[in-house]
Amino acid sequence: MMRREKEIFTVTLVGSIVNFLLLAFKFFAGIVGHSAAMVADAVHSLSDFVTDIIVVVFVGISGKPQDDDHDYGHGKYETLATAIVGIILFFVGVGILISGVKTIVSVVNGATIEAPSMLALVAAVLSVVFKEILYRYTIKKGQQLDSTAVIANAWHHRSDALSSIGTMIGIGGAIWLGEKWRILDPLAAVVVSLFIVKVAVELIKPCIDELVERSLPEEVENRIYELILSFPQVSSPHHLRTRRIGSYIAIEVHVRMDGAMPLSEAHGLASSIEARLKEEFGRNTHVGIHMEPTK
Repeated sequence: MMRREKEIFTVTLVGSIVNFLLLAFKFFAGIVGHSAAMVADAVHSLSDFVTDIIVVVFVGISGKPQDDDHDYGHGKYETLATAIVGIILFFVGVGILISGVKTIVSVVNGATIEAPSMLALVAAVLSVVFKEILYRYTIKKGQQLDSTAVIANAWHHRSDALSSIGTMIGIGGAIWLGEKWRILDPLAAVVVSLFIVKVAVELIKPCIDELVERSLPEEVENRIYELILSFPQVSSPHHLRTRRIGSYIAIEVHVRMDGAMPLSEAHGLASSIEARLKEEFGRNTHVGIHMEPTK
C-alpha cells in the first residue's frame, strides 16, 4: 500500500474507532436515559461507522496501479466511495427531517414526549465534542492528501456533531425548561437535517460531474495553456480535453512544433511539457500530447 493510501487508511480507522465507541455509548444512553432523540443520534453515528468502512474498502481499491482492465487506473473508485457517503448522508438527513416533523405534529396534536435523563444529555455533549475534534482532524488530513473521500467523511463527522447539538438542545430544554419545551428537540432536528441534506448535495454534485466526464474549471485549463506556452518551441495548443479521475486529473492536448525538428528532439520536448504539467498538477496526472507540424 502506498504512503497516501496508508494515511487515508489511518485517518479513517481513527474515525471508525471513535464512531463505534460513540454509537455504542449513545445507544446505551438513549435506551437507559429514555431519549428517542439520542437513539436517533446513535443511528446517525452508526451511518458514520458504516461509511468509514466504505471509505477504507474503496480507497484501498483506488490506490491500485493501472492494469489491463483499467488503463487509467482505479481512481474513480474513490469517487464512487464519495458518492456513496454523500447518498447515505442525504438519506440520513431526510430521515431525521421526516422523524422531526412527525414528532412536531404529534406534539401539536397533544402527544407528550417522555422526559430524558441527564445520561442522555452527557452523551450528547460528549458526541458534540468528540465529533468536532474528529471533523477538524479528518478535514485537515483530507485536504493534505487531496482525497475527496476523506473530505466527504469529515463532513459526515461534522453533520453528526451538528445533529448532536440539536439533540443536546432538545434534551437540555426538556430537562430544565419543562414539558412544553420538549418540542425543542424535534424542531432542532429539523433545522439540522436541512444542513445535512445541503452538505450531502454538495458532496454528490462533484461526483456526478466527474462520472459524466465534466471538464476541469476554466481557470485550470487556462493554467494548462500557460504552462504549455512557456516552452518557446511550442505553439497553438488546441483540442484540449481535461477531466478528473479520483484524486488526480487527465490532460490530453494537441500542440504544434517545427516540422523540421528531429523526432528525438520533438519527443524530448513533449516529455518536458509532460513533466512540467505533472509538477504542477501531481505526479499521477495523466498527460497525452499529440504533436503536429507548424502551419
